[in-house]
Order: sequence, then structure tokens, then C-alpha cells
Amino acid sequence: MTFRLKRRAAPRAWTIPRKGTKWVKRPGPGPHAQDASIPLLLVLRDLRRIVSSAREASQLVRSGAIRVDGKVANDLDRGLGLMDTLSFAAPLDEHFRVVRDHHGKLVLVSIPATEATQKIGRVRFKHAVKAGRIEVTLHDGRNLLVDRGTPYKVGDSVKIEVPSQKVLEHFPLAAGALALVAGGSHVGELARVERVEVRNSSHPNLVHFKEGFSTIKEYVYVVGEKGPGVTIAAGVDR
Repeated sequence: MTFRLKRRAAPRAWTIPRKGTKWVKRPGPGPHAQDASIPLLLVLRDLRRIVSSAREASQLVRSGAIRVDGKVANDLDRGLGLMDTLSFAAPLDEHFRVVRDHHGKLVLVSIPATEATQKIGRVRFKHAVKAGRIEVTLHDGRNLLVDRGTPYKVGDSVKIEVPSQKVLEHFPLAAGALALVAGGSHVGELARVERVEVRNSSHPNLVHFKEGFSTIKEYVYVVGEKGPGVTIAAGVDR
């Protein structure tokens, strides 16, 4: 099945020309929402520009030279979203992470090879399952089974190894935590959490930062304590 939409209706997060062909590929059903992900084809052709057509991209994918989150990618419709990793085999031997820049665009940041199998996931939901365990759902749709009492809360983040999903570190949403703002007027910024304001109403909870601004909790991705747990921006030391 071919997934496409009109180019003019493409999400603003996509770094593609607004003029050109009438139709453009859209992400197929997957771990990220359509407006929060960009198809692998557009990443190869428009962001990295290592292919010039869908046919060339298809040949590259079939060669097994591309991995997304540690797994060989075989679908050009596959949507890449926040914190996903993208790797190219030799001779390119390049590795990238998908992040949002200060304009809210989905962009690629170069990362070392050792980080190609590491990513940070934000806890979206959690609920009890059988055998006294807890199922934790991350922002990219991954589900982790943890023991009851494991201190993961909604809004926290975990650094995991992919594709095994082994948890490497836990980053609580708490005062002093370093967070990436993934939406709003401060999108793309790294800031220190000052406090979390819980509002007992229909309004979303707020996170206040030491840098003097606030945003809704849904936009906040904790990425570390003293520094980022992974490379998420050019020139930012871990």
C-alpha cells in the first residue's frame, strides 16, 4: 500500500521543499504520529541526500545497509521520530539521532557509533499486568515489563539499549533534571527543571525551568542529570 499526502499539507516538522511534486510520501502506521515523524524515504532523499529517487532508496534499503534503532530497515514508509537512531553501514559508516531543532523541525544529529544502539524513551503510560508486574509504555510505542515498585513515573525517561530494550539508566522528572523541550515556543532547547506544577483541573500540568520559562509536561523529555545521557545536539558534551 502506498501512503501519500499533498506536499502542501505535509507537517511543518518536515524539512522538505514546499514546492515540487504534488504528492509526497507520508509515514505508514508505526510508533510515531504522522505529524511527529518523517518517512525514511524523505530522510534518505531530502535530509541526507544520499539518493535522488525512490528507486535508489529502495535499492539501498534492500541491500541491508540501513538500520533504525538497531534493526535493519526494510520499509521506506517507516516513520522516524524523536530520539530514533539511524545508521548507515560501510562505506558511509555514519550514525544519527532524530531530534527537533529550534524551529520545531525534525533533523539529524551526528552521533558516535557506540550510541547507535542507545536511545532515550519518555514514559507515557504505565499499568499493572499479570504476575504482579508493571507494563511501561514509552513515547515511541515500546512496552517494557518491570517489577512492581520500580520507580518509573509518567514523565520520567529511561535510557535503553536497542533493539534488546535493556534499561541502562533512569532519569526522573524532578528538580535539577536536564530536559529537552520538544514543543511550544521553546522547542529544541535544553533546560534545567525547577519544579513540576500539578494542576487539579482540565488544564495540563506545567514544568517550570530555571531558565525562566514554563511549558506543558507533555513537551518535556528528561535526557539526563548533569548532562545529556546521549548526544542530542551538535556541540553539546555528554
